Amino acid sequence: MLEVYERLGTHCHHQADSRVVLTHEQRDRGRLKLISDQGEEVRVFLERGKPLLVGEYLKTTCGRYIKVAGAVESVALASGDDWHQFSRACYHLGNRHTKIEVGERWLRIKPDHVLEEMLVQLGLVVTHEEAIFVPESGAYSHGHSHH
Repeated sequence: MLEVYERLGTHCHHQADSRVVLTHEQRDRGRLKLISDQGEEVRVFLERGKPLLVGEYLKTTCGRYIKVAGAVESVALASGDDWHQFSRACYHLGNRHTKIEVGERWLRIKPDHVLEEMLVQLGLVVTHEEAIFVPESGAYSHGHSHH
């Protein structure tokens, strides 16, 4: 069994010995029990509140390196040509604290028929696809605090 307590970020000068494929929900957790692509059990013990990044490297207690990959998941893709409609859609999703991945006049969310209907009413076209979901980390994800 491999144990991980150390994150190295997305730039590492070492070759990865193995990788783990994680959903966005798994990347949000600080404690995980996984199986690597090499079939080894991996236990992850990291600080909570700081999601793992796709492409991030982890170092095991025995000195091996593991790369984090994103799992392909079902997502709803909403898009539109009108910036005003698109910005309104992003506002309303943010107002509901919905995890969202934002691109150039497109966004991804986890499938939710209520939110999808709202997006259609706001003028976006909603389809479903399989993709790696990498939602925005949030405005305060880099240690912002109020004094």
